Amino acid sequence: MDQNLENKIELKERIIIFFKKNKLKIYLFITFLLIVIASMFFWEQNKNKKNSLIAEKFITADLFLSSNNSESAKKILQEIILSKNKFYSILALNTILENNLISDKKIILEYFNILQKINFTEETQDIIALKKALYLIKVLDTKTGNNLLTEIIKKDSNIKSIAQDILGK
Repeated sequence: MDQNLENKIELKERIIIFFKKNKLKIYLFITFLLIVIASMFFWEQNKNKKNSLIAEKFITADLFLSSNNSESAKKILQEIILSKNKFYSILALNTILENNLISDKKIILEYFNILQKINFTEETQDIIALKKALYLIKVLDTKTGNNLLTEIIKKDSNIKSIAQDILGK
């Protein structure tokens, strides 16, 4: 019984001594931890704010399209693509293609390249490649479009059957 009491007192003393010796290190660690947590919180808030602003821009572009102001819509949609937002960039490019807002093939292909450089899932990357292939076939660059479709088939993608149907295989 006495030995247990001594062990408890000794342990308590060791802990007190440890904290006294390492007081500065402990305070620095806690401060560092609080700064990291606060930074993560502010980074997440900033990310959400940017996402909301891009969503508002997309809605504004849609309103411009509805009111036949395609030039303003085109500028906003281009900004959205250049922002590299994972959700709205794809929607913006689809809107540009559906409404034929840009007729320059080089610009459209550059936008596809921007989207392909974003860190999407493999499935989303395949969908972007399929959309690019369909666009290339539409603008009479059939060979390049067919090559993209063949790559999708070789990757054994989830959309392999769609690419095969398009190629007629």
